[in-house]
Amino acid sequence: MYRHPLSLRLAVCGALFAFATASAAQTAPAPAASTATAAAAAQPALPAQLQDFDAYMADTLKTFKVPGIAVAIVKDGKVVMAKGFGVRELGQPTKVDADTLFAIASNTKAFTAAALQMLADQGKLDMDGRVIDYLPGFRMSDPYVTHEMRIRDLLAHRSGLSLGAGDLLYWPPTSYTTEDVVKRLADVPIKNSFRGHYAYDNILFAVATLVIEKVSGQRYADFIRQHIFQPVGMDESLVDMTYLKPGMDAATGHAPYNFKDVKPVPPMAWLNDPGAGGIYASVSDLAKWMNVQLAGGQLPDGKQLFTEKSHREMWSMLTPIPVGKPPIPELAPLVPQFSGYGEGWFLSDYMGSKLVWHTGGWPGFVSRLTLVPQQHLGVVVLTNQESGAAFNAVTYRVLDAYLNAEHKTDWVAVYDKAVKKGEAKADDSWAKHEATRNKNAKPSLPLSGYAGAYRDPWYGDILVSDEGGKLRLRFSKTRQLVGTMTPWQHDTFIVRWDDRSLNADAFVNFALDDDGHVREMRMQPISPMTDFSFDFQDLRPVPVKAGAESD
Repeated sequence: MYRHPLSLRLAVCGALFAFATASAAQTAPAPAASTATAAAAAQPALPAQLQDFDAYMADTLKTFKVPGIAVAIVKDGKVVMAKGFGVRELGQPTKVDADTLFAIASNTKAFTAAALQMLADQGKLDMDGRVIDYLPGFRMSDPYVTHEMRIRDLLAHRSGLSLGAGDLLYWPPTSYTTEDVVKRLADVPIKNSFRGHYAYDNILFAVATLVIEKVSGQRYADFIRQHIFQPVGMDESLVDMTYLKPGMDAATGHAPYNFKDVKPVPPMAWLNDPGAGGIYASVSDLAKWMNVQLAGGQLPDGKQLFTEKSHREMWSMLTPIPVGKPPIPELAPLVPQFSGYGEGWFLSDYMGSKLVWHTGGWPGFVSRLTLVPQQHLGVVVLTNQESGAAFNAVTYRVLDAYLNAEHKTDWVAVYDKAVKKGEAKADDSWAKHEATRNKNAKPSLPLSGYAGAYRDPWYGDILVSDEGGKLRLRFSKTRQLVGTMTPWQHDTFIVRWDDRSLNADAFVNFALDDDGHVREMRMQPISPMTDFSFDFQDLRPVPVKAGAESD
């Protein structure tokens, strides 16, 4: 997925090296017994490298401060492992098991791609058809891109949008509907050439969601449930966490508040872009999904969920991704020979074998699902804490057991070193800000001079109010983006959000006109550790003229 560290919504390219920070102390609970133990006798034996897997998982939980992890491994059509480790919620005794539900976030994208291909198999749409032929109201900010955008392009991160562009329309959760999000896409700026640049996005999966609904005549959730979950046998999975009920076997998400103390976070629903990341699933269900994928779309009863042609297209590279350097030398063995994106899947290689994989992130949850087609091998790792280092350390221990049996790398130690380097870089970044700050430079205006309503072309209204001598900033459609602004230097402030789990404090800069009135506002995340979906830098808010209607 990425840049560093792991993005919550997605997990972009570079996920091979991605990691997130977590530094609260925690004792790793003993591994939980899986509901799959009854079938243990029928499971193939674990490779020698995985005989100490329970101890390795205990080390993973402790090192990366993750309360609970679930893992499933499939090989040659059989479930080798489906097991939980740790607890569903910090401080609570209930164990994670193979049936515990986690938010899988961007691992949902492969289901969206499959849904579109299934509709193409039925002759209801053409993957190379223009989006405007299915959604006449679809608009991008460039007329050429609007006209040339094809259904397949929605899945490939090559639209010309910048990394995470428009994510603030639905992240953190907003009151906008999916239709609102797609409508506002018309004002999101395109910064790169169409089909000429890889940049991970979520917003075009909202468009894909509407295409599925328009063509099928069903809600996205109903289509996925009826046409994918049921045939595959994913009886536990949900498209929307609002279906979660008290007492269900579901994990609680955890986040490092202020980049430090790991605590539970409130559950959130992703209702306005479900095709990008709305699914909750267990490793038991995802083991079934992996086996269908590895079988080329063939279901256990011999029928095809999607055709072999569709399967090949989903796993074919559409967008090359530049291969970067590892953050530490110990991660060099994971640098791929090739890297790219297909339809809802990342494509790369490891130890001479092709990998088909994706990662996902959501408040308190990150995950990785990896397929090795040549080996008929799949592994999925679901976690209830925002540590990409944890899911990578587990994934590569499993891959090594099957692909690199002569070497037993301690990936926990390797990724722990990478995490610490990332933390040090973040500290250096803040130190540079402090060193260049003019502490004697005061704001040009009284605080009330910055107060008022501001409007961004694509997000909408952002409000600054003077409340008892303190400036408060509110994103009108995003309940969680409310914070206090304090002067930094000149006409730049820092907004610190009330919700400290966001880890997204930002600089807020006001530019003044010749008459000393605010002309525009600009924002920029402070920390390099902030998730890139907080795309504050893409906003262009200007003061709303007196008498203008609210957006």
